Amino acid sequence: MPPGVPVATVAIDGAKNAAFLAARILALKHPEIDQALETAAQAERERYERSADDALAKLTA
Repeated sequence: MPPGVPVATVAIDGAKNAAFLAARILALKHPEIDQALETAAQAERERYERSADDALAKLTA
């Protein structure tokens, strides 16, 4: 790519990450998308933390 052209790479089977990337771009001009993205990101963080806690509990049981 020529200088000054940002490039985003998303892994194969990374549709969810591609959606988050697209939402971040759209959120630059659409505050409602920005708010929805923050809500979705928080839900993902909570899901990840629960999953990690569950895995740790299984290891220490």
